Amino acid sequence: MTQHTPTSLSVGIDVSQATLDVGVYPTAEQWQVANDGRGISQLVDRLQQLAPDRIVLEATGGYELAALATLASAGLPVVAVNPRQVRDFARATGRLAKTDALDAQVLAQFGAAVQPPLRALPDAATRELSALLARRRQLVEMRTAESNRLLTAHERVQPSIRELVHFLDKRISELDRELRDRLRASPVWRAKEHLLRSIPGVGPVLSATLLADVPELGSVGHKQLAALIGVAPLNRDSGQWRGRRSAWGGRGHVRAVLYMATTVAVRRNPVLKVLYERLLGLGKQRKVALVACMRKLLRICNAVIAHQLAWRTQPA
Repeated sequence: MTQHTPTSLSVGIDVSQATLDVGVYPTAEQWQVANDGRGISQLVDRLQQLAPDRIVLEATGGYELAALATLASAGLPVVAVNPRQVRDFARATGRLAKTDALDAQVLAQFGAAVQPPLRALPDAATRELSALLARRRQLVEMRTAESNRLLTAHERVQPSIRELVHFLDKRISELDRELRDRLRASPVWRAKEHLLRSIPGVGPVLSATLLADVPELGSVGHKQLAALIGVAPLNRDSGQWRGRRSAWGGRGHVRAVLYMATTVAVRRNPVLKVLYERLLGLGKQRKVALVACMRKLLRICNAVIAHQLAWRTQPA
């Protein structure tokens, strides 16, 4: 008598501000709930009955957080994935049509085929720190936009722009103090920040960003971490043709902060300064040399957290 093993299920959830569209692979089952406390509670009950192997939703700028946290706290195997990966997967499988229900089915199929690794969610304090950092990035972008407008603005509106820039500077400074206070209020964060700040070129913004938005720091290998952030060189080869290797994807906001820190570190950090000058001496472009130094700085940060030793006593 032939025994049939139960079919494993993968669930995709397409998130919008008002609703959560759910798709199941391979059964093609689908339904919708409200993206609020009651709807998420209903979703938890139904998914616990289904017992899927993996629940996949996209990181959509905050609308997914309530569902993600609730599903994870209920012990369900949920993971948030990069929307770009899902879009590439959809194109590769010929899914060109787009509706919320179809997007949920694509997410479910993506979960079954790719099986993105499940990771522990950051705790509430870490999510709060990440939210403060996100708000800081928004204010910095606003200040940059206003400063650029000031260069070409009519003199009649320049005082208004200067007033807003001054307000944004003040609010950014207040957020910096709040971030610093929160880091120092936690013994674990305080110890990790001390280790990271021992590295020349690592300032308060980079250390806070790594602690809030890179929970894998110190627990994964250097190559995997570089790929997560998007500073790992990726091949673009086909047959005998060899394309230029480039870094892309990953966590763009972390990469941007890491880039700014590296522009300082290549002057202040002796290890990175030697690497940077050597690459330039070999004829490498400045940007290529900087990306290589970004990987090196990230590797040093990973090493000091992994070994719990300050940079000066910890080889990278």
